[in-house]
Amino acid sequence: MQEIASGKVPGSRSNGQETQIYTYFGALTLLIYLATPSGYLVDIATSFMLKNQLHASAEAVSNFRLITAIPIFVAFIFGLTRDQWNPFGLRDRGYFVLFAPLTGAVFVWLAFGKLQFSSLTIGVIAAMAMFRFVASAYQGLMSLVGQEKLLSGRLSTLWNVALSIPTLLAAWTSGWVTENLKPREIFLIMAATCFAIGIFGIWKSRAVFAGTYDQPRAQKSSFIHDLKRLIGHKAIYGAMLINFLWNFAPGANTPLQFYLTDNLHLPDSAYANYNAIFAGSFIPTFLLYGVLCKKIPQGKLLLWGTVVAVPQMIPLLFVHSALSAELMAIPIGLMGGVATAAYIDLAIRSCPPGLQGTLMMIVDGLLVLSARGGDRLGTWIYDSNKASGFLYCVIATTAVYGLILPMILLVPKNLVSTRDGEESAELEAEVIREIAATT
Repeated sequence: MQEIASGKVPGSRSNGQETQIYTYFGALTLLIYLATPSGYLVDIATSFMLKNQLHASAEAVSNFRLITAIPIFVAFIFGLTRDQWNPFGLRDRGYFVLFAPLTGAVFVWLAFGKLQFSSLTIGVIAAMAMFRFVASAYQGLMSLVGQEKLLSGRLSTLWNVALSIPTLLAAWTSGWVTENLKPREIFLIMAATCFAIGIFGIWKSRAVFAGTYDQPRAQKSSFIHDLKRLIGHKAIYGAMLINFLWNFAPGANTPLQFYLTDNLHLPDSAYANYNAIFAGSFIPTFLLYGVLCKKIPQGKLLLWGTVVAVPQMIPLLFVHSALSAELMAIPIGLMGGVATAAYIDLAIRSCPPGLQGTLMMIVDGLLVLSARGGDRLGTWIYDSNKASGFLYCVIATTAVYGLILPMILLVPKNLVSTRDGEESAELEAEVIREIAATT
């Protein structure tokens, strides 16, 4: 606190330290999103297990996705736990060491159990719940470091690029995986990646952890007082609503999957290939954001990224073959990169002191809730009119994205008035006042 008052920047670091930070979070992000039960590999693999082996309908697949996401819908509970509980005295690393292997154990149970709707549902829910502790520690730690080191924009870029790689790989290979690997083999692969995160938790990077939990932005109070601070922290509401609307895409998941395979009679791999190219096409504009965030105030990137992203799903209307689906995935991905990075940057900036895990898990829960809710709405729209249902889904998605523009007005101007790496004396003073009120 004295350092802030004296004008010193507690987050100052050398280029070598910054590189170490990127290395740590890059490697951790790759592992996290390879192992996550909510990722493309598990999602696509289980959806085809339901569709092809258990003969489930589009509605049943959509319901499965909604039900198994219940732990994510209440993810703020896991975030609050992360902000209050210190397992083994290791802070965030304790969550990696404990809960990643527990998630792996659930996948081992699924691997050697009988494949049926009930056991698959119970197992995926359990894996989702265990992994929420891992995700809360990961996202809370990254957000805390992003705030303290004034790296929110660049860490958002790193986060999204590193996330895209396992997402791309999972999406690209999931079609082959579902056609060539048995469910047992898929679940054992997931178990192995979870155990790898547990081993990763032993590593304590000095650039990431030295003094991190001693800075003002890491300070917390009692459980009740922290809840009051969270509710009263006005900056969180714009970030929450914007991220919710961004992931509410009625045409992006189950309707697109069934539109490609049933309406257009394309192979299952067409949907997987689309998702892989879609995920990979975000990367160039993610990297663009990483460059621009150091030169342009975040508020301008937030606005113009949204303007470009509003019509993102319209190219889906021109899909008529497997090749056209793959080609249209390129502009769709490119149009969303700056907006996605800006929204995560905004969420990191919006975290109240000591409650990074809680807010990021609220955002994480909202992202999945909106995706599954949008998917459920999209499935209803699609089923209501087989001829034009998918067109209506695209129109609905575009309309929802348009609602993000007025939501930007809810974001405090001083929160997004700076470039990445630029200190705001006004924001730092607010942190001091908020922490002082907890003592």
